[in-house]
Amino acid sequence: MIKTMPIRKRLRTIPMKTKVITGVVVLLILPLAIFGFHSKNAANNPRSEVKPNVDIMTVHRKDMMKTIELTGKTVPESQVDISAKYSGKIIQVNVELGQPVEPGQVLVVQDTKDIDAALTQNEAAFRGANADVVESNASFRASYQKAQADYKLSSINYERYKAISKMGGVSREALDNAEQQMNAAKAALDTLANQVSSGSAAVVMSKEAIRDKAAGAIDALENQRNDMVIRSPRAGEIGYRQVEVGNLVQAGQKLLSIVDNSNIYVDCSVSEQDIGLFRTGMTASIVIDAVGKNYNGKIIYVSPAIDAATQSFSVRLALDNTDNTLKAGMFARTDFTLLLRPQTLFVPKEAVTSLNGKDRIFIVDENNQVIERVIQTGARNDSSIEIIAGINEGEKVVISNLARLKNGMKANPAVVSE
Repeated sequence: MIKTMPIRKRLRTIPMKTKVITGVVVLLILPLAIFGFHSKNAANNPRSEVKPNVDIMTVHRKDMMKTIELTGKTVPESQVDISAKYSGKIIQVNVELGQPVEPGQVLVVQDTKDIDAALTQNEAAFRGANADVVESNASFRASYQKAQADYKLSSINYERYKAISKMGGVSREALDNAEQQMNAAKAALDTLANQVSSGSAAVVMSKEAIRDKAAGAIDALENQRNDMVIRSPRAGEIGYRQVEVGNLVQAGQKLLSIVDNSNIYVDCSVSEQDIGLFRTGMTASIVIDAVGKNYNGKIIYVSPAIDAATQSFSVRLALDNTDNTLKAGMFARTDFTLLLRPQTLFVPKEAVTSLNGKDRIFIVDENNQVIERVIQTGARNDSSIEIIAGINEGEKVVISNLARLKNGMKANPAVVSE
């Protein structure tokens, strides 16, 4: 018969090391058992699905606007560069930087001594040539009058000889000689008469050509002398001055510039995408940071063709510069809020997501159920996207927390102001 040892006594006989190991195993198994218990309970008692919080807005047809910022530099009514037309020495400079000038005012004078000497010579040549023309004209008129008289006399003689020859009073030879003299006189007269009908005799025309050449030289020299007295072509003020008395300047060298700030404009560049929104007559407030003021501006010009170099279009605005504080070259900026699409449906950009190359939005229906829609988009501005197809007016579109949404799930919507 086998005797059993009481449990308490058996426990007392288990070595201490074995007790420690057993305790550790129990500690490891216990959390796993608890986790398994809770997992089983979770499987048998599933919790309800989490509803993400989302912001929604109702879509209505409205005018879709676009704000376009334009920048540019102020430009004057006119800026004219004044250059020397001829090489020469400067003997007068009559203006300073910033000085107002009027049309026709003498600005710079070049030395004209050589021109004056050449003028004196050509004027003398002209007077001599003109005297030759007068003399030639007188000689021609005398020759013409003599030819007329010779022809008249030879005609009378011929008629007289002709009448006498019929009575046998003169020989045939004498009659022929009279006829030859008449014909020769007629030929000489015709030659001179033809020259008269053409305007002038050949000898006179030759003398006139010499005279006219001298006159042309005088005109050219006088024009050159006038051009060497440089005058202001318009009103304005001196914006550039690079000339002093005593300078030797070359033809084409820039000496001065005249700036007319009576009217100030701003030239801006507009992209090909936006140019169709701009029209002449549109107004805007122009900010000029240099003077710390805003100025009223109006579009007066829209370029009809793109600039090949910048691939943009030019727009010019006229500024109201009644206080005369604006100068050329100042930085200017302005905003135009323009109609992009009239009475259309559009949503904030953050409401649109893209997947597999297709644009999508999420709609929340009256049961707060999320509906995913594939849409067709149209125009865009800085904050919104036009929806051409895929949404109806009055529907509520989700504009936040899109990453947590799935088609068919429930959501907790909060309406935001439109």
